[in-house]
Amino acid sequence: MPGQLSEPDLAAAGPMVPAAFEVVARSRDTSDTWTLELRSRAAGGGLAFAPGQFTMLSAGGSGEVPISISGDPGDRGRLVHTVRAVGLATEAICDSPPGRVLGVRGPFGVPWPVAELEDGADVVIAAGGIGLAPLRPAVLWLLARRERFGRLVLLYGGRSPGQLLYVSELDAWSARGLEVHVTVDSAGPEWLGHVGVVTRLVPRAAIGDAGTSALCCGPEVMMRFMVAALSDAGVAAERIHISMERNMQCGIGHCGHCQLGPTLVCRDGPVYRFSDAAPWLAVREL
Repeated sequence: MPGQLSEPDLAAAGPMVPAAFEVVARSRDTSDTWTLELRSRAAGGGLAFAPGQFTMLSAGGSGEVPISISGDPGDRGRLVHTVRAVGLATEAICDSPPGRVLGVRGPFGVPWPVAELEDGADVVIAAGGIGLAPLRPAVLWLLARRERFGRLVLLYGGRSPGQLLYVSELDAWSARGLEVHVTVDSAGPEWLGHVGVVTRLVPRAAIGDAGTSALCCGPEVMMRFMVAALSDAGVAAERIHISMERNMQCGIGHCGHCQLGPTLVCRDGPVYRFSDAAPWLAVREL
């Protein structure tokens, strides 16, 4: 395309210049959440990323928002985002049909420490609501190396059955060796699964090994209670990692909008070791 920057040109231009990615597929997950598959418009382009990282995503003149990458880190050719429509920018992204070009900057941020997990370790993935989207790349990364680990356990909670993500994938993940436990806050008689908050899945899953590592993402209140439940089950605080969400506007630590204590979430997060973030999370409304 005339005037389009190549991948080397983009790298030279710096992280504030968005790359052009075309929407090639779009599917609806819930009443307000969509998954979009993007491909680079640059010849031979793509985006290498680690599980837990995010991009700054934009659609036309509607603004730019940080969105966690939810695709397979082993597939550089496809960039996948699961987006909830909650404002002007995210509504424009969710409304983007195949063929529309979006702006992508990144990837940014500290990833899940999956590459640092010990061989043979048990790993718990705890997600609340759309928090499963940032954890999906970690699930896929772990399953691709299933023989390296002990138990792989997913604890997933949603407000209702209709608000659960990736329902069609859960059975496939289970067949590959992931222990899947799902709960909802409320449901009608057609729901045959567990009802209750996600923390109640911790004892049901019999988690209690001191060598267990945990990756946790969801609303902050959910993560606070999940960390407490995992700690009560014997998981060490330094082995629990959480993904934080703040108002990120630049992605590279310049604007300061995403400050959390002495850190900037876009640069020093979004993934934190809980034992490091605990002092700031204890400050009300920080």
